[in-house]
Amino acid sequence: MVEHVYRRAAAARGVDAVVVATDDPRIAAAVERFGGIARMTRASHRSGLDRVAEVAADLDCPLVVNVQGDEPLVEPDMIAEVVAALAGDPAVEMSTVCRRIAEPSEYTDPNVVKVVADRDGNALYFSRAPIPFERGGAAAPAYKHIGLYAYRRPFLLRLAALPQSPLEQAEALEQLRVLEHGFRIRTVVTQHDSIGVDTPQDLERVRRHLEAGVGLPST
Repeated sequence: MVEHVYRRAAAARGVDAVVVATDDPRIAAAVERFGGIARMTRASHRSGLDRVAEVAADLDCPLVVNVQGDEPLVEPDMIAEVVAALAGDPAVEMSTVCRRIAEPSEYTDPNVVKVVADRDGNALYFSRAPIPFERGGAAAPAYKHIGLYAYRRPFLLRLAALPQSPLEQAEALEQLRVLEHGFRIRTVVTQHDSIGVDTPQDLERVRRHLEAGVGLPST
């Protein structure tokens, strides 16, 4: 799985290098076998954000992209989209992607994180619960959050130094630390989709797509 993520990340426009951050020597060894670069990190990290920040502290780069290792179908274009959000606006310090939900089952699935944003595309909240809640009247569109982030490196290091927040712990969503401490996350609506592998059923879906040699449909 990690090799698929690695190669898709390396194919993205604007990416100069790909590094796998892990505390598992088996993963590091697997990465090195296919010719990738791995960096061992502490095992005590609270989230992927903190793990990426440990590696980023020793990098000389303006931007850092966090691609989660359980997203083997991530599209290189999605990575380019989050990078472009920072490159195109110096006021944006962190960006992520989302996609409009078309399947009702995704709206109610707690493994599918939902996001709501303001008129400028800045995230208002992320939740495993169905948001926005429909209570009669006109229905607002719902968006699936895809766990892909781009940061300005100094901002990433600042976030990692902050304590975990109550909502972050309650929902097990690291991005809520950013919002609870008063910072903004710019969301980018993508036409691409991805499958985060959270369950055996997710893994089977990914295997079917990889065996068929096709990506996920775009809209």
